[in-house]
Amino acid sequence: MERSDPRYQAYVKILKEELIPAMGCTEPIALAYAAARAREVLGALPESVQLQVSGSIIKNVKSVIVPNTGHLKGMEAAVAAGIIAGSADRELEVISEVSEDKKAAIRDYLQTVPISIQHIEQGHVFDIIVTERSGDSYAKVRIADFHTNICLIEKNGRVLYEKPLLNEETRRDSRADRSLLNMKDIWDFAETADLQDVADLLERQIRYNNAIAEEGLLGDYGANIGRVLLSTYGNDVSIRAKAKAAAGSDARMNGCELPVIINSGSGNQGITCSVPLIEYAKELHSGKEKLYRALIISNLVAIHEKTGIGTLSAYCGAVSAGAGAGAGIVYLCGDGYQAAIHTVVNALAIVSGIVCDGAKASCAAKIASSVDAALLGYNMYKCHQEFKGGDGIVMKDIETTIKGIGRLGKDGMKETNEEIIRLMIE
Repeated sequence: MERSDPRYQAYVKILKEELIPAMGCTEPIALAYAAARAREVLGALPESVQLQVSGSIIKNVKSVIVPNTGHLKGMEAAVAAGIIAGSADRELEVISEVSEDKKAAIRDYLQTVPISIQHIEQGHVFDIIVTERSGDSYAKVRIADFHTNICLIEKNGRVLYEKPLLNEETRRDSRADRSLLNMKDIWDFAETADLQDVADLLERQIRYNNAIAEEGLLGDYGANIGRVLLSTYGNDVSIRAKAKAAAGSDARMNGCELPVIINSGSGNQGITCSVPLIEYAKELHSGKEKLYRALIISNLVAIHEKTGIGTLSAYCGAVSAGAGAGAGIVYLCGDGYQAAIHTVVNALAIVSGIVCDGAKASCAAKIASSVDAALLGYNMYKCHQEFKGGDGIVMKDIETTIKGIGRLGKDGMKETNEEIIRLMIE
């Protein structure tokens, strides 16, 4: 693909928009970001806080330890951390630097200041409204549709900033055109890209996500899925790839204070897209250039799948990221495009039934299962086996299958998502 090709420029821009740093699970961090911005506007320490959130925010924050809070969990902790210690200018790294004194102050604030939570549904799957009050003054901040999209800032009845919430089509138009993504062009772009355009992004993804994976294996986080895999199944590269990715998720879900590079708005998906490839590249002595090109494939395939599904869904994001990782591993192993598309289809056919029931310790096990499905899908191809069009949700070709998965995740599982949220807030 030539550099002058509009698809080339769009693919570079997509990677720049998606591969950004975040600290902790992205939904609680978005809450902290909104709370920090509201505190800044209020200009005083809030004496009360009202939090209005969509069900998908409840689902993805309820069970997560918020980093840099001394292992506090949930929505109130995220909001208090943003108010007491947040630096709103740092967006998804809003609470990346918190002193021990501030951690103590967060605990004190939670014990003394009322923080109310209201479940709202206003037509946006991702919706956060934080209203903070001090005396007769209040400040309100709303984030909707994606993690850093502040669409309203209001103080004492006066709107200081507002932008219209775009419908889905218009929102897509404001970013790089993800409809240009397809498997054939992703593969071509990865093979021909001038790595100077993306090397810094990918190197940062390698450095950040490998660091949190290694910390996950060293520490005691969540259900320690990585250590369970290694102690039970051995040290083969296929086990290490699953174990390290799972360990990164366990650390991230359970209070580790290291940042990750996200994919499709999710740190877990960013870890899944990258850590298994890093492990395979070490085993195969692939070298940096080949790893970079494999990461391009993995990241863009995951984004391509996730585009149709949407930001938050009952369809587990690890599944699409795991299939993307499978395509990247195919490249590292020296196989070609046909192997990659069969791997992706096979992986999706195996684990598309995994539901997302929020961010928590079991995400690590779902990541391991998704990477395992991708490796099985690749091994099926090498053994001349495949799931064929017409086998369940497998369609006539790779692009139709991905499109069908998008419909399944976005439309078909809408009621499933609502039922999961009802179960979680009972």
